[in-house]
Amino acid sequence: MESFVLAVFALVYLGMILGGIPGLALDRTGIALLGALALVAGGALSPAAAWTAIDVPTIALLFGMMILSAQLSTSGFYARITDRIAHLDVRPATLLFAVIVAAGVLSAVLVNDVVCLAMAPLLVDGCARRKLDPVPFLLGLAAGSNVGSAATLIGNPQNMLVGQTLGLSFGGYLVDALVPSALGLGVVQLVIVLSVRGRWTRAGAVPAVERVPYDAWTTWKALVATAVLVAAFLAAPWPREVVALAVAGVLLVNRRTESRAILARVDGQLLVLFMGLFVVNRALADTGRLAAFVAMLSEHGVDLREPGQLFLWCVPLSNVVSNVPAVMLLLPQATHPSAGAALALASTLAGNLVLVGSIANLIVVDQAARRGVTIGWREHARVGVPIALLTLGIAAAWLWLRSVA
Repeated sequence: MESFVLAVFALVYLGMILGGIPGLALDRTGIALLGALALVAGGALSPAAAWTAIDVPTIALLFGMMILSAQLSTSGFYARITDRIAHLDVRPATLLFAVIVAAGVLSAVLVNDVVCLAMAPLLVDGCARRKLDPVPFLLGLAAGSNVGSAATLIGNPQNMLVGQTLGLSFGGYLVDALVPSALGLGVVQLVIVLSVRGRWTRAGAVPAVERVPYDAWTTWKALVATAVLVAAFLAAPWPREVVALAVAGVLLVNRRTESRAILARVDGQLLVLFMGLFVVNRALADTGRLAAFVAMLSEHGVDLREPGQLFLWCVPLSNVVSNVPAVMLLLPQATHPSAGAALALASTLAGNLVLVGSIANLIVVDQAARRGVTIGWREHARVGVPIALLTLGIAAAWLWLRSVA
């Protein structure tokens, strides 16, 4: 049975690396789900054990935040923000900075994937109207959303997982991450401006974008709910997942937007990916092989329980298997008080290193391609690699300063 579990685990994580299985129409979510089903059907885990392997608080928090983001999307909020930015009468470099800051701030309190999905197509449209090359602005959107989402425990799925699993303080983590994230947005601006070298313009038409009508009442309702949510996370003793679900329930009760329209924007694929990986990782942990491997690394001087080592090894692993699977694998080693911040910051900021390092990157590239704008690996790496290395360096230095203060 142990060999069966190891084989399933290896196939699932190979699928995470490749993004699919050659010859089969399976993406990462399908592979994780298939692996979980195989383990249950093969007797490696009972159905009850598989259910208990799933971290319900993390899934609940992620679902609640998705409902909140979906409400803002259906209200036309993201479209309104993007249009306002696109119509600013400023120089291209200043416009880029507005895009980066907006993406970073929104991603810090909302799920960054949703922010990119909503803003990317409208950003392409706005750049086309001004005869600007949309690529630098799209790269700014992706990188800015990744860096901004690192600031809080609700900015992206992997941070939610770290915060929920380790029981981190929302305010405590904010102190650890806010400075690196804020400085990181400046790094994004600097690197992209230097890479553009003054070549901002590009003529060309793009397909029309279908705009969501702006609903002021629904938008303000969702924004007030967001403020209440963040305040509760900072000051109230209630579990974060309970607060998020309560806010989601309030938002679903309305007379203007059908609940099915909101639920249609919830990323069910991501929720299934989480649940499948929880099951696969539990089966591996039960074999004892993962603990033995970590012990072997420790004998060779690699102690993953040390925050610096955890930070260092999280970077390449996040870019090989993607950040969520990487965090799931490393979380059992996050026993040091500073390990949570190290793991969250490293996994998120590393997402800018290569194109597949972050789902936000892939969303932006996909939305751009649908409108005739191509962003390749090399084009992304030209700005992504220096952004990732510089922001990771800032984060490492800040965490070290806090540890010795």
